[in-house]
Amino acid sequence: MSSGDVRVLVADDQEIVRTGLVMILDAQPGITVVGQAADGRAAVETARRIRPDVCLLDIRMPGLDGIQATRELAGPDVTDPMAVVVITTFDLDEYVYGALRAGAKGFLLKESGPDVLAQAVRAAARGDALIAPTVTARLLQAFAGSGPASAPTQPLAALTEREEQILATVARGRTNGEIAAELHISLSTVKSHIASLMAKLGARNRVEIAIWAYETRRIKH
Repeated sequence: MSSGDVRVLVADDQEIVRTGLVMILDAQPGITVVGQAADGRAAVETARRIRPDVCLLDIRMPGLDGIQATRELAGPDVTDPMAVVVITTFDLDEYVYGALRAGAKGFLLKESGPDVLAQAVRAAARGDALIAPTVTARLLQAFAGSGPASAPTQPLAALTEREEQILATVARGRTNGEIAAELHISLSTVKSHIASLMAKLGARNRVEIAIWAYETRRIKH
């Protein structure tokens, strides 16, 4: 392990799955697994003790599930939130929305493969987010068919045309690099617009920006 490696905690109640995830991540350059847990409560306790750069949590775990664990590590009431990526076999709308609402910076299916898994971990470590495209599509479908539980927060100031464009790309799960290429602007400009969106929407991260876009029906499936 080098000093610049992304330090990861892996939590999954199935030993064979957990071992597989650890092997995949440890084989990636610049990523080192520094802790493991077999349930949500152990994941929270271990994460608080070792402070990994990224926590990779399974949704369905005994005692404390992945969404509850995410809320304890990265929720709105957490003073110093950690980066959490949720991973699951189940591509279910309520899991996706629950995990993102709880503060997750990424949501992946276990079938996503080693490359996407590594991308998600690296993105979360940077403060970025990666949501599997298939998950994003399901989330859009969920919001197309049902209204939000409460009225979305109104922005502190009107969004500019460019900010609306950035908002749409963020909500579709694009990374900063992909947004820059798609809109033909620099990476620093993308970051500046995202910072402005966060300030106007009162969002803590790009996932909360995406949730706001869904809730306000800015994005149509």
